[in-house]
Amino acid sequence: MSQQAEPVSPPASRFALAFIFITMLVDTIGLGLIIPVTPAIIKELTGDTLSAAAGWGGWLMFVFALMQFLCAPLIGNLSDRYGRRPVLIVSLIALAVDYTITGWAPTIWWLFLGRFLSGVAGATYPTVNAYIADVSPPEKRAANFGLTGAAFGVGFILGPALGGVIGEHFGPHAPFFAAAGIALLNALFGLVVLKESLPPAQRRPFEVGRANPLGALKSLGRFPMMYGLLGVGVLLQLAHDSLPATWTYYTMLKFNWGPGDVAWSLVGVGVTTAVSFAVLPRLVVPRLGEGGAVYFGLFFAALGYAVYAFAVAPWMMYAGMVVWALGGAGGPALNAIMSHAVPANQQGELMGARGSLDSITSIIAPLMMTGLFKYFTSGHAFIYFAGASFLAAALFEFGGLALFATTRPRTRTEPVPAG
Repeated sequence: MSQQAEPVSPPASRFALAFIFITMLVDTIGLGLIIPVTPAIIKELTGDTLSAAAGWGGWLMFVFALMQFLCAPLIGNLSDRYGRRPVLIVSLIALAVDYTITGWAPTIWWLFLGRFLSGVAGATYPTVNAYIADVSPPEKRAANFGLTGAAFGVGFILGPALGGVIGEHFGPHAPFFAAAGIALLNALFGLVVLKESLPPAQRRPFEVGRANPLGALKSLGRFPMMYGLLGVGVLLQLAHDSLPATWTYYTMLKFNWGPGDVAWSLVGVGVTTAVSFAVLPRLVVPRLGEGGAVYFGLFFAALGYAVYAFAVAPWMMYAGMVVWALGGAGGPALNAIMSHAVPANQQGELMGARGSLDSITSIIAPLMMTGLFKYFTSGHAFIYFAGASFLAAALFEFGGLALFATTRPRTRTEPVPAG
């Protein structure tokens, strides 16, 4: 039986892919820039202690994650209706406005307005991945999806470092204005080099009922195995969120690391993340197929988390990074498999739903992972085990592997058995 031909994708311009990479880099750097100076800004605006400022900071993060959860499907659906190019550029301009407002903020409530706008404008993940799906031929889709993970890794290194340097020399407000300038320059770059990837003839009407998390998920339910694949993505994200939630606390408690040790280890995480996402999908997918790459990635990610959980010496955390980095093939391959299942004019909706689910895990996972760490190091648990959150992450990865095995479709880029 012949397979239905997938629409031929327009060729991916190197400038366009560079813009996509820079867009994700700008998002990550922008967040990283403000991390080192946010506590000082909150203390300045509220007059509170550092401890009280942390409480305000938690609510600011909640507002940001909530808006990304609500707006990712909206942004994705808008890109299916009006095209990827205008949505990306408008989002970058809005992000520049947000950072400017936040840097200028005279009261704490202006910071909340800034986080509100940043959550809306920063929900570019769906449109970025929809653009990649539009311009990438099926056999290169997983490799190009790896660009977003690579950009995150690079931004994870550059953002906090630049934020610390700029904040120290020019004051705590300066990093916000620097982030605004970077976002605006990238918007101008996009105006020059970015071509529209979704032709008007392939667009679909905008439907309010589908431009929200529940509506988008309901719409995608008519595609076979989609809920199972999205569930795998949720488990992967829950596992991943154990790193930012507990890495600092775990390494400081178990190995008596200071801030410098933690900083260098996070640089290591950023480097291995960037390399693995940029390189591994291009090496693994042609050899194992997209389904094989998901199995490969989830297995080694789980193994890496297990190394973290049971590490007995500091060097084992760095060894675990190398093992964990091999998991970089899994996420891009999973995105590619999902993108093959839907037509071009629903790529934005698909990636919006995926982004919305990722955002809700960023609300749930930190509470879950820090709660596990707190309980198993409190002396009240039935066993003392500081690595409980990382063991939970490993179990989530194995759970994702098992779920994928039950829902796995055969994709056209997988090797077909002989005979």
